[in-house]
Amino acid sequence: MAYVDGFVMAVPTANKQAFAAHARGAVPIFKDYGAISVTECWGDDVPEGEVTSFPMAVKRQADETVVFSWIVWPSKEVRDAAMGKLMADPRFAELGDMPFDGKRMIMGGFQPLVEG
Repeated sequence: MAYVDGFVMAVPTANKQAFAAHARGAVPIFKDYGAISVTECWGDDVPEGEVTSFPMAVKRQADETVVFSWIVWPSKEVRDAAMGKLMADPRFAELGDMPFDGKRMIMGGFQPLVEG
């Protein structure tokens, strides 16, 4: 069964095009290591919550937009084998610095439970 890595982050709104370019450059690298698909979504309707919310979780500032992303892998084993290789791949360094504060990025690996 597939495996999904999910991400939520706050990206400076002014960096939208830089973020998109960085993401477009990363997609083929992830796919070279076995990813089935990579999806990056720019926040459009992401309300503030009273107790919890995406903006609160990533400490979004007024000049930032919440981004929700995921990578689908064929299996957790493929993902685990790819991770060390991905981080060592020199193509990532060629992409330059991430256009957001990576310390506020939330990420996790998930096993699909229901698909429709």
